[in-house]
Amino acid sequence: MDHEPIIIVVSARLSSTLSLSAASSLTPVLKLLPAAAFTPSLTISTSPAAATTTAGTRDHRHVGLTSRAAAHRASENHVGRLLTAQECLVQPGLGERHASAHGQRRQQARQARQAHLAAPTLDLAEQMNEEEKRKYIKGKKLGEGTYAIVFLGRLRSDPASLVAIKKIKIQKEYREGMAPDAVRELKHLQELQHPNIISLLSVFSSKDQNLNLVLEYLPLGDLEMLIKDTDNVRYGAADIKAWMGMLCRAVWFCHENFVLHRDIKPNNLLIAADGDIKLADFGLARSFADPLQLMSNQVITRWYRPPELLFGAKHYSGAVDVWSVGCVFAELIIRHPFMPSDTEVQQISVICHAVGTPTEANWPGVSKLPAYTVPDGDPEPPRGRDYFMSFFGSAGPDGVDLLMRSLTLDPSKRITARDMLRHNWWHAQPKPTRKENLPRKDAGGEEQMGADLKRRPGVIDEDRGSKVARKLDFGKM
Repeated sequence: MDHEPIIIVVSARLSSTLSLSAASSLTPVLKLLPAAAFTPSLTISTSPAAATTTAGTRDHRHVGLTSRAAAHRASENHVGRLLTAQECLVQPGLGERHASAHGQRRQQARQARQAHLAAPTLDLAEQMNEEEKRKYIKGKKLGEGTYAIVFLGRLRSDPASLVAIKKIKIQKEYREGMAPDAVRELKHLQELQHPNIISLLSVFSSKDQNLNLVLEYLPLGDLEMLIKDTDNVRYGAADIKAWMGMLCRAVWFCHENFVLHRDIKPNNLLIAADGDIKLADFGLARSFADPLQLMSNQVITRWYRPPELLFGAKHYSGAVDVWSVGCVFAELIIRHPFMPSDTEVQQISVICHAVGTPTEANWPGVSKLPAYTVPDGDPEPPRGRDYFMSFFGSAGPDGVDLLMRSLTLDPSKRITARDMLRHNWWHAQPKPTRKENLPRKDAGGEEQMGADLKRRPGVIDEDRGSKVARKLDFGKM
């Protein structure tokens, strides 16, 4: 797994004495305000072996000295008088003894100053945390996993306003006390504010030092529920276009802010009360502003994972998310996963049958990827428009074109999230359904949201997998 430095912004009033260990326990409340409002900030690495601050090395555990502290430090230079060369000659060892005494006085002064500053600051942090925690009333448990417990919550000032409180369990094996998934989710949800991305409303820590994320309440379950319920939920091309529009806008916004989601799938698309689709679960997300940065290829749930990751690529772009979007698009149309498999090796075979075999002819350089391997025998030719129309024709010619562009084997030729939103499909008939008129499944939303939010990222629903993870013979369809 790649280790991306994580920036957690804390109040400037707290940062003057906030040590790395204090930040790791997350006792101070984390203020959810733009990063520009705070200086400085604290950097926590998701690497178990490394933790640094923005000010310097691991040993520099405090950040952001206040002006008062800086003045104290400057005045320390005048605590002991300077010795002249003559005094050192007349009294051998005096300079060394004086320097030693001076160093001890400096250390004592520093410790006294830090103790003086830390006490009121920590009290303030605890007070702020308690005030934030008192805003919410924790209700019944919606779900529990190894990663988190999800509760239904209410605003104390307005009991009719519901929230979801995601309590992140302490993971002792990690230096920060939390799994990197949780740290990433906190970081990126603070950064990404969009109508089609789940909103992080607040953060507070509980007495047991567990971190609590207060998220908007999304009571209608997820898109997977609608896809699976073929008996009770009917939807058509206009509904699919509406859902796809929301998903594409969310992914475009992530990419515009240099964030890869890396786990797009139907059960990470939660449904709000007003019908909006919300992209959730940023536990595998990471920044991709540096094109030279090595990244893990063990991301994205297998059925939605693009071939470049299966072939071991460690440099990649937003094209990995676009492939996942294409898989969701196909699944919405046919109402079952387009390319299910039981193993990574089988996933490559399924992609070859469904889309075509990656070769140097259709993807220059693919054979140089470290884990490149394809099934024995003659390669499957890239599937053409007629093939896709025969299975996905209900989306119309423009919809099929968009699907084909999102499932292009060569990631450099795959359509971008920005260009997806510019595609002709959005202007073709039928027009997207208004969100308030979209089909919904009213039952089971609370429990489904609890299941969605507690899940570790990148995991396939094994119950569902046992039903649909059959190898499809695409060549005969």
